[in-house]
Amino acid sequence: MLLNNLLIEHAHRQSAKAAVITNERIITYGELDLVVNCVARHLVSRGLQRGERVAVHWHNSIEHVVLMMSILRAGMVVVPINPRLKAAEIDFVLEHSGARLCFSEPALAGLVNRVEVMSELPSLKESCEPLADVDPDAPAIILYTSGTTARPKGVVHSQRSLYEGSRALGIVVEGLGERPLAVSQLAHIAALTCVFIPGLIKGATIVLLRSFEAGTALDMVERFGCTYLFSLPAALQLMAEAQAERPREVSSLRAIGAGGDTLSTSLQRRICEQFHVEAQEGHGMTELCPSAFNPTGAVRSGSVGRPCGTSVRIVDAEGNDLGPGETGELLLQGSAGCIGYWNDPEATAQLYEGGWLSTGDLFSRDEEGYLWFKGRLKQIIIRGGSNISPQEVEEALYQHPAVLEAGVVGLPDPTFGEVPVAFVSLREGRAAAADELIAHVRILLADYKTPERTYFMDELPKGLTGKVDRRRLREILLAQADLVEDEVIARVRAVYGETGDHAQCSQ
Repeated sequence: MLLNNLLIEHAHRQSAKAAVITNERIITYGELDLVVNCVARHLVSRGLQRGERVAVHWHNSIEHVVLMMSILRAGMVVVPINPRLKAAEIDFVLEHSGARLCFSEPALAGLVNRVEVMSELPSLKESCEPLADVDPDAPAIILYTSGTTARPKGVVHSQRSLYEGSRALGIVVEGLGERPLAVSQLAHIAALTCVFIPGLIKGATIVLLRSFEAGTALDMVERFGCTYLFSLPAALQLMAEAQAERPREVSSLRAIGAGGDTLSTSLQRRICEQFHVEAQEGHGMTELCPSAFNPTGAVRSGSVGRPCGTSVRIVDAEGNDLGPGETGELLLQGSAGCIGYWNDPEATAQLYEGGWLSTGDLFSRDEEGYLWFKGRLKQIIIRGGSNISPQEVEEALYQHPAVLEAGVVGLPDPTFGEVPVAFVSLREGRAAAADELIAHVRILLADYKTPERTYFMDELPKGLTGKVDRRRLREILLAQADLVEDEVIARVRAVYGETGDHAQCSQ
């Protein structure tokens, strides 16, 4: 299915209905379709060919939507650039994608080098007659990951794969067809397939938050009567805190989706208390999103839900299928899967080796088909031969009322291989000593899973998508490991049940 055709259909059926709303502006479906035609014609008139890449470096806005839809309509490939990227990172994206033109928001344009830059929409002097349809299976967008590789990969989606993932979500989540709110940037897969495109499929009025600020997001819900929003747990945490501090009228919300990182049960309770709807956790990755989701009215707290338009397998290290309750890697297969990685045939071949997409995520599945996240293959801490999931330890820390953020990483150890270490930020006005947090975890988890050291930080480092950046935490830890090595090693050589003093260190 072409996203272009969805816009054309809504423009014919409900021309005067608001398609996109920002804080100050509204564009109707009829207006949006007309402007998209004109900008697409302009791109063709500049000599750009189908399949050529055009970058969009703009915060969430009507301009971003117009440019993205125009590039798709012209049969070209959208390269969204996250507004948070720095000049060197932007250079890499533009060079790697081979973009010929970059539309950049005026305030951001100074960061763009290497290609021609336009800082405003083109004047609409060209013919606004529609262009011929494009191939729905051709490359349509390149989304650059913010993963743990040295250089981001360019994940390529077609219009069909974007449509299929979005359509599947719309079946299990309420509120998408009315006034969904895009909290994260449209340069991110979740904003596209968990908000914008599902809303477009249903002919909704899509509300865009220019950039995230918790209070502003709540103000948008109140002002425009938003019926659904999707965000990362870190942002939802801030929104719940802001709502508790100064409540807004948010009764219009019928569903809140969460994904991109684990959602602690304490945060799920907090969301329900403040917004009176359940947080519906899901799973996805830039390569296929969403892959699973908790249906409205059938939420299992702590689970990412059931498969959402995808086939799933959970396998052991040899690729053998595992039964209910057993933990293994999650493999995915479905029409929402990406085409591959841009200009990287080797990585593309590895991605779909055996016909299944490898997630690198560890899951178990219960008898009713709900999936339960257990950790990530590359982030599992192996202590004395026993696997420790950082997410499991973080979940235990989040159950302490003073903990706002938590991140757990492994510290190399000559005796046990690795030992877990925790980084924590506390809620404003709350206090907790390191010993207190360690004792709290020890009550909930086996002794060998208990962090050997606790570091307090004002705020934990995060990646571009808002996830706690465990890689950065590990770098911080290793940078000062020589200062604490003797103490840590002495303690971890003790019997697992030993309590000992756990150091407190502010960064």
